[in-house]
Amino acid sequence: MSSTLIIGATRGLGAALVKEYVSNPPALVFATTRSSDTPSGFPSGVKWLSGIDLTKSNVGDNLTNQLKGEDPLDVVIINAGRFTTEDFSVEKGPNWDEEVTMYTTSSIAPIFIVHSLVHAGLLKSGSKVILVSSEAGSITLRHEKEGGGNYAHHASKAALNMAGKLLAIDLKEKGIIISIIHPGFMRTEMTKGVGFDKHWDAGGAVTPEVAAKSLVEWTDRLDISKSGEYWAPRGPRDIGMAETVLGKDLETPLKLPW
Repeated sequence: MSSTLIIGATRGLGAALVKEYVSNPPALVFATTRSSDTPSGFPSGVKWLSGIDLTKSNVGDNLTNQLKGEDPLDVVIINAGRFTTEDFSVEKGPNWDEEVTMYTTSSIAPIFIVHSLVHAGLLKSGSKVILVSSEAGSITLRHEKEGGGNYAHHASKAALNMAGKLLAIDLKEKGIIISIIHPGFMRTEMTKGVGFDKHWDAGGAVTPEVAAKSLVEWTDRLDISKSGEYWAPRGPRDIGMAETVLGKDLETPLKLPW
């Protein structure tokens, strides 16, 4: 029986991934929540790990303690994230506490999680770790047409990309695969909350359920040859500056530039 751990599983893409994996038995699905309570509205059979907060320094130890005695995991998807908008104005300029939260959640906690899982014997040769990044983390794709701002969200994703590349180098001899992905522009509360819902239609935004299917298909086909690489499994269709920067006739899946 295959086993999957989804970190950041209570809403949006994470919730859709839980439901997608549970719908394809036999599969053992672990999922995390920051709360001490089990979320409602999910299929039975999900093993919930509670109190998993990616802003806390003990997140890795907390996670592995709750997985003690379990067999090594086949797939780990680190999906948790935060997006608070920023610009260069006085009114909505960079906010120190929000920046720390975004960097910690997106690019610091994943390192500690993977480190703890490996040293607890919960990842094996052939295990796949999916780091959910964003095309926003590509420095090459940032273009003046889109403007500046959103410093911590975009830069924390760029930092996650680098962390994923370094983890892939460290774990290559162990046969553990690290994949850094842009899952797609999605119609979620996160993108709605930062005002991106006005771009949903023009930008080709999809539901989390559609993005989850694409991510699962990508993960199923993934092997060590793509470890440490940065990809958009759904291709360029929802990446606004893809053709402007990279040209026409782009492939799907699309390997993204750093």
